Amino acid sequence: MTTETGTGSEARQKAYRHRIGFVAESPNFPGDWNQIVEKVKIADELGFDSIWLAESWGYELFTSMADLIRVTKRIKIGAGIANIYSRTPAVLATTAATLDERSGGRIILGLGTSGANVIEHWHGVKFEKPLQRTREYIEIIRMILRREQLIHHGEFFNLERGFKLRFTPLRADLPLYIAAIGPKNIVQTGEIADGVLPVYWPEHRWGELRAMLDEGASKARRPAHSAAIAPFITSMILSEHTTEEEIQAARVQVATPLAYYITRMGVYYAQALTRHGFGDEVQAVIEAGKAGMKSAVQAVSPAMFDAISIVGTPQQVVDKLDRWAALGVDEPLLSMPGGTVDEAAARLSALMAALKE
Repeated sequence: MTTETGTGSEARQKAYRHRIGFVAESPNFPGDWNQIVEKVKIADELGFDSIWLAESWGYELFTSMADLIRVTKRIKIGAGIANIYSRTPAVLATTAATLDERSGGRIILGLGTSGANVIEHWHGVKFEKPLQRTREYIEIIRMILRREQLIHHGEFFNLERGFKLRFTPLRADLPLYIAAIGPKNIVQTGEIADGVLPVYWPEHRWGELRAMLDEGASKARRPAHSAAIAPFITSMILSEHTTEEEIQAARVQVATPLAYYITRMGVYYAQALTRHGFGDEVQAVIEAGKAGMKSAVQAVSPAMFDAISIVGTPQQVVDKLDRWAALGVDEPLLSMPGGTVDEAAARLSALMAALKE
């Protein structure tokens, strides 16, 4: 990991500032692709660390990543995430290795299970044993990237012919991250992955997340902090002269995907937030959602919102990220600013200036 020049706890705490990334588009609310590309180019020029693309039932993930490779120079490009049911381990390994070669070593492969609704009713694949399936995917992908003979005997895959990748990947150790918010998945991530991609993880539980990752690392005899914490953080960067009315409108906009995930994406996210102590707040959103999404958004409590989201001026965003970094966050992944390309450029530039102060 890149570290900031300097010594002492402050320098270590602020090392995350060189590793800030952005989610270029929402998987369930995709934007205009040409605008997204232009915003990514600006983030690359400003020196931000990574850009991540998601996938649900919208744009295809790796085609879009290939687009970004060709218009950027140094920024890392992450799959955030590719689910482990709709593509084989070999397809994921060869796709990532191909993109990594074409990008000069800038790919991060984020994997996850998605959810039963998407897997069974979009992809038509049975959603079963996600932990074991994840483990086998990671094992097979790493074997392929190392150009080992592919002989694997598992619960889901029995591969006996000893095929070997026909080209040498640019990086045999291409970073593999896992989207995880359940305790067992997080511990396993600490065992087998290079990073974790949690979403809607509250501020008061960052230390617990690190402890679970390091528990997994210990099981695999890996050193502590082997897996980076790279959370997706729904956020909005505001101008210094934003009115109170605009602040409240921004909070509503940021709360909308949270309400959507609680009420429309199965029970997984609601259960996770309940484990984190927001059971009453989650139930209030679910009940309000019966009257429509607008009511669900209005039911998102300020306490839950502030624990998992960031809305503020560039300096307010940095102050909150500094606090979260001190609690364990390594690579915060923020929402790409909305609006026009020029508006996004101004907000990205203002954030970078605040980070350099």
